[in-house]
Amino acid sequence: MRTDPTDTGGLFVRRRPGTAPVHYREIPDAGTVRRRRADRLLAHALLALMVAVNLVFWGPAPLFALWVASQVQYLTDNVGLGLLLGFCFLLGLLFGGLVLLKRIDQAWILVRRAAGFDQRSGVLPVVFGVTAVVTGAGFTVWLLFVGGLGPTISPAS
Repeated sequence: MRTDPTDTGGLFVRRRPGTAPVHYREIPDAGTVRRRRADRLLAHALLALMVAVNLVFWGPAPLFALWVASQVQYLTDNVGLGLLLGFCFLLGLLFGGLVLLKRIDQAWILVRRAAGFDQRSGVLPVVFGVTAVVTGAGFTVWLLFVGGLGPTISPAS
């Protein structure tokens, strides 16, 4: 008996309808070597796109939301309304970006399968975590040594 949750339909005692393992009559055509190479290149391109969209979360999106908030505050002369609309705009950007990333991740899984890999899960959590650590470390270096706290930590005189 197999105990892999992908074969048993999860933690249920019986199998749910539509969760049986896929059995092919014959082994599916793997495609030509050229086609699999093209699929690998497409998978790398989708991965690079996921990294680029994730990097937007850590810099350009918050800056754009701050710009929108400043414009609303300037036009209405109301700081509270500017903050509210800027925050709502930022949430819209972040949730819209997450929806886009999830779709790119699903496409990445399909392209990896087409390239000949047994890909069952996506790479989105790993990409998100790595970009968060890298941008957090970059911000810390900038804050301490370049633009922020440098003079207050070690004053010039």
